[in-house]
Order: sequence, then C-alpha cells, then structure tokens
Amino acid sequence: MKKLIAGNWKMNGGLQANEALLQAVLAGLPSGERACDSAVCVPAVYLSQVQRLLGASALKWGAQDVSAHEQGAYTGEISAGMLREFGCRYVLVDHSERRQYHGETDAQVAIKAQRALACGVTPIVCVGETLQEREAGQTMQVVKRQLAAVIHTVGHCVTEIVVAYEPVWAIGTGRTASPEQAQEVHAVLRSQLVAACGQNAHSPRILYGGSMNAANAADLLSQPDIDGGLIGGASLKAPDFLAILSAATAAPI
Repeated sequence: MKKLIAGNWKMNGGLQANEALLQAVLAGLPSGERACDSAVCVPAVYLSQVQRLLGASALKWGAQDVSAHEQGAYTGEISAGMLREFGCRYVLVDHSERRQYHGETDAQVAIKAQRALACGVTPIVCVGETLQEREAGQTMQVVKRQLAAVIHTVGHCVTEIVVAYEPVWAIGTGRTASPEQAQEVHAVLRSQLVAACGQNAHSPRILYGGSMNAANAADLLSQPDIDGGLIGGASLKAPDFLAILSAATAAPI
C-alpha cells in the first residue's frame, strides 16, 4: 500500500501565496510507480482555485470540514455534495481543533464521515488523546472510543475511510510522539480496523499527524503501521512538504 501524505493548511493561505506554493510543490512532486499518494486540504474558499491549479495532476485536494447535514437552513455549513462538485478527494473529519473550539462529539463526527462517504469523498478521520489523557494512561481507551463511533455508523464502508492519529499534545507544539509511541497506537488502531473490516478486507490507511516534519518523517514512516502523514505547518513550505513526500516515497510499502 502506498503511503499517503495529506497537507492541512488550516486557516492559512491567500490567492497569490497558494498559487506560488502549489506550483513549487507540483514542480518537485515525486513521480513513478513508487511515488506516494498526496493531497492538500485547504480552506473551503480556495477550493475553486486549487481545483483549477491542480486539475488532473497527481496532487489531490480536499476540505477541512463537512456538514453533518445534506442541505437546508444551516447557515455557514458546507455539505459533502458541495465538496464533491469542487472535485474534493478528501475531507478532514474530527480534527482536534474542531473538538476543542467547536465542541464536536463522537456522534457528530461519525455522521460527518457517513455524509462524506455517501458523496464519494474520503473522510480522513482524526483521533487522538490530550496530554492529560496520556498521562492518565487513557490513550488507547480514548482513540478506540473515537474510532468505534465511526465504525459503528459507517458499517462496511469503514474500508473506504482514512484514519489519522493526532496526539493533541503534539499538534503545533513542536513536540512529537516518538516513532515507537506512534507505532504503539497505530498498531492498536490497526487491530480495531482489521476486526471491523474482516481479515480478508482492505484495511484503511492510518496516518500520523502530530508535528511530522522534514526532519522526523523518515523515522516515523519506517514504522510498520504508519501509512503516511497528516501535515500541518510543514505543508505550507514547499521544500519541507516535498522532503516529506520524498521520505514517504522512499519508505517501505
């Protein structure tokens, strides 16, 4: 299975800066049979621009959130069907910042994932523990609970999702889980997914998303259950993002 590297621009960007960044990434994008899969998840207002700039390139694009509703009087919301019209391949669901600042629950996240799948958009379902939960020894309990809600709701379609493990204490802090710490959680998530999908079914990719950067990407991506990365700040710098893409391309499949 090829690695997947997905950039999360968060609330950053501008029309001129976006074009310069994407042109630089496209110019250095790994190619060939071993090239990793890649994507950028951008603010919704830039989806049209990104669709135009990336077109039929190998670099796919996606959104950072999706509504739990199909349509209706939900001011400010963006439906999965709307994302599909802009060619979105992916959408982030349950990023920890959505939980922290918008109070999203396991149940809401599961419905969002279901809506995305119904419209042919792949949800990247984020799970992860806070520092307090890690220090209390609750990491596995928390991430399994978060993922279980999605598995229960989407049923057999769980094979079509992507999972991202993002230890909340490592997001944007410069702190990173060690490769061994990350692998330990990824292995638990893998077991949970295999149990849900069946031994003979395709198991979803599990990305690591806690401050992966150009310096640590190779070590993290060498772990057997780390299938790629969800990249924050480093995705806004073409040389750093390209270095991570190169590390993913060179990593064992």
